[in-house]
Amino acid sequence: MARPIEHWVLTPHALSEMARRRIDQDTVAQVLRSPGQRVAVRRGRDVLQSLLEINGKTYVVRVFVDIDRTPPEIVTVYRSSQIEKYWSA
Repeated sequence: MARPIEHWVLTPHALSEMARRRIDQDTVAQVLRSPGQRVAVRRGRDVLQSLLEINGKTYVVRVFVDIDRTPPEIVTVYRSSQIEKYWSA
């Protein structure tokens, strides 16, 4: 398991995207507290991601986090059925 993030804040953009994509805060919290993978995107930003079953289908849920501030800020969140594209073996 990748290193988790226990405390964070959601940016207005993240909240908007979560609502648009129908991803609830419990799902985000689940990924952040128990990520399957953690990938550095660039200096100061990581993606924490997990494979989750949603409505009977498996998705990779990706949470983009600016980790260069305290508390870390959630930038955006999305899910994808293209697991092989995002999941590192």
